[in-house]
Amino acid sequence: MCTIQVPTKNSKPIWLSNPSYTHLLSKHPTLLSLLQNSNSNSHLKQIHAHILKSHDPNSLTALLEFSALSDPKRLDYAIRIFRSLNPPTIFAFNTLLRSLSASNHPHQSVHLFLEMLHCGIAPNKYTYPFVLKSFSAELALLPGKTIHGHAVKAGSASDPFVHSSLINIYSICGEIMDALKLFDRTPNRDVVCWSAMISGLVRQGRFREALGLFNEFQIAGLEPNESIMVSLLCTSAHLGALEQGKWVHMYIQRNGVHLSIKLGTALINMYCKCGVVEDALKLFGKMKRRNVLVWTALISGLAINGMGRRALDMYQEMLRAGIRPDSVTFVAVLTACSHGGLVEEARECFDAMRREHRLIPKVEHYGCMVDVLGRAGLLNEALDFIKSMPIEPDIVLWRALLNACSMHRNVEMGEFVGKFLIHQDPLYDGNYILLSNVYAQAKRWADAIVVRNIMKERGVKKCPGCSTIEFNGVVHEFFVGDKSDPQFKELRPMLDEMSRRLKSAGYVPTTSEVLLDIDEDEKQEVLCYHSEKLAIAFGLLNIDSIMPIRIVKNLRACVDCHSATKIISMVFDREIIVRDRSRFHHFKGGACSCQDFW
Repeated sequence: MCTIQVPTKNSKPIWLSNPSYTHLLSKHPTLLSLLQNSNSNSHLKQIHAHILKSHDPNSLTALLEFSALSDPKRLDYAIRIFRSLNPPTIFAFNTLLRSLSASNHPHQSVHLFLEMLHCGIAPNKYTYPFVLKSFSAELALLPGKTIHGHAVKAGSASDPFVHSSLINIYSICGEIMDALKLFDRTPNRDVVCWSAMISGLVRQGRFREALGLFNEFQIAGLEPNESIMVSLLCTSAHLGALEQGKWVHMYIQRNGVHLSIKLGTALINMYCKCGVVEDALKLFGKMKRRNVLVWTALISGLAINGMGRRALDMYQEMLRAGIRPDSVTFVAVLTACSHGGLVEEARECFDAMRREHRLIPKVEHYGCMVDVLGRAGLLNEALDFIKSMPIEPDIVLWRALLNACSMHRNVEMGEFVGKFLIHQDPLYDGNYILLSNVYAQAKRWADAIVVRNIMKERGVKKCPGCSTIEFNGVVHEFFVGDKSDPQFKELRPMLDEMSRRLKSAGYVPTTSEVLLDIDEDEKQEVLCYHSEKLAIAFGLLNIDSIMPIRIVKNLRACVDCHSATKIISMVFDREIIVRDRSRFHHFKGGACSCQDFW
């Protein structure tokens, strides 16, 4: 008899949809009715006993299906039923594989698959997706390749569900080119196949390719499923492509698509990351079901848009609604405190996390606290906080302190932390740049040059400043100082006009932001061609004056660009929304929503 190890009871919901899978229960309506009305394990056992007396193996297999798929808590009971089958059928194996692949212990399904082969039962096209799902959860590429070979030999690799599962595991494990090769070789691509490939590209951060593939999907005349819509919303959020995100929302409304928790959370995240917080709040208000994911998405969105107080109010409202916060919620809450300079509130929330909610802070929570203290200029307290941590501080946490040292021009501490970071993480460009900034701000040019030279010797290249802006459904990209861009000639007159109006309004370039030992005129020219200024010029030329100019930047907004953008919003009478690496800046009438605290 084939056996399987019994996993622990802490399992996730198991109902997985597969339209090609025929449920045995549908052929036993009376039994199905009895099982659905079963409200206790004792009742379930009575039904089990009745089936055993009737000697009906099909009913016993139907009972296995119900126990395995209806409730994670019944999985161990399903395993006991499975072990009583002699011999177990392919359907029984597939049912249990399906349940185990979605549990907290997916590796158990691999053990069952091996036992299945040992029993001489040949897998079919329904078997492979469940096993591959387990390998995907474990990020086990090599065994996944073995199953791929097995499926090819069995003639099942061309099945749409098997093919999609293979695309999924290759993309999850970072082998995106292999996933694309599989996708290109698929003769009849269904929605599931497209979904697997688009989701894979999004998962690997290849958002532009995902958007391009979705355009091909539309040309193919197919209707997107929930997975594709969530992936598209994630892409829109990352690129700041509001129009694309709105299209998804309109599609949901126009086609009467059920607004699930997953879709609703993705929409809220998209609106917040495109700087349209009011639309996110409206959507949140219309959602009938709100779990911790939905609340956390909104709190996080308010935080990055500089609405710290409102984010904390929403957190309190969440508690009053009886929703228990998780560790991700507290990252959002502490981020809100950081961007709002709410030091005391951050301390209270950090204490409440441990004391009231019995959550053990992780390194990211300690990092948020260091960021809160550092941004507020409490550098010594931040350093003492790090030293008193019960867990080992990571690189990101130390980098938050170095960023605060650069912001508040603490050369002594900045030098100590910067050298430590370069020693610990010698290939990350930001460590060198921040330490160089600390030296340059103190006019220690020789030390700044030494740091830059070490960076060059080690082959570490600075990530170039890049800003994107969406126009007519196309995302345009601008790089700092890139005069070779074909659009640069078109932008030059507007850049000159921007410069003229800025000077008339009393703007003085913050040349200390140019960390090069060159003369003032050269520094001013360098500042003129920062990526966000190029994107703003493009927006002023192309986007209707009643519409906000929305820009996404890959780095932190520099002091000069921040000052210039405030004045540009005033002299051109335009609303400009810039999302930098960590937060939003809403510029209007010469002021910024961050109140110069970022």
